[in-house]
Amino acid sequence: MNIILLGPPGAGKGTQAERLVESRGLVQLSTGDMLRAAAKTDTEIGHRVKKIMELGQLVSDDVMVEMIHERILQPDCKNGFILDGFPRTVVQAEALDVMLQKQGMKLDMVIEMAVQEAALVERIVGRFACAKCKHGYHDTFLPTKVPGVCDVCGSTEFTRRADDKAETVHARMEAYRAQTMPILPYYQRHGILRRVDGMADIDVVTQEIEAQLSKP
Repeated sequence: MNIILLGPPGAGKGTQAERLVESRGLVQLSTGDMLRAAAKTDTEIGHRVKKIMELGQLVSDDVMVEMIHERILQPDCKNGFILDGFPRTVVQAEALDVMLQKQGMKLDMVIEMAVQEAALVERIVGRFACAKCKHGYHDTFLPTKVPGVCDVCGSTEFTRRADDKAETVHARMEAYRAQTMPILPYYQRHGILRRVDGMADIDVVTQEIEAQLSKP
């Protein structure tokens, strides 16, 4: 089964992808991770990616599709894959479909993790983690049992991501609306778009996604 999880940063795509990897034996394909890995290889595409990244340029759509093409042919993708970070435009979506068709493959489902911007801001801005063991917490939804003390290792030092700010979240949402949401009608026309409530409890979101994937 080949799927795409769509949603803005903070929607929980990474968490749900990890659960699908475990439950269905799929491979999570993060384009960012693939680019970094490709740049370290002694291959034609690896050299091209490395040069592009060294110059600080954006990797073109054709290079991205070629890189994904090579990756999905690896044995560990035999059960399917979850694409993370691609496509972001209709042109990319069309190029991906053409490549998959040439391989006798297709996307089975595109799942949009719908969010409410105000709730997403609250979810992200309240995040913090133990500086020592990296266990995650939230000011409102998952505070430490003892104020100022990590539940796991007892450390009293905590960190917050520099970009976990309200203005940053709003900017991410604006970019998502402008760049990624236009591809939703494309997949809607193809009949493979499904929507789940990305703001629900993590386990509930997992159940909703599994229910969608289990439908004929």
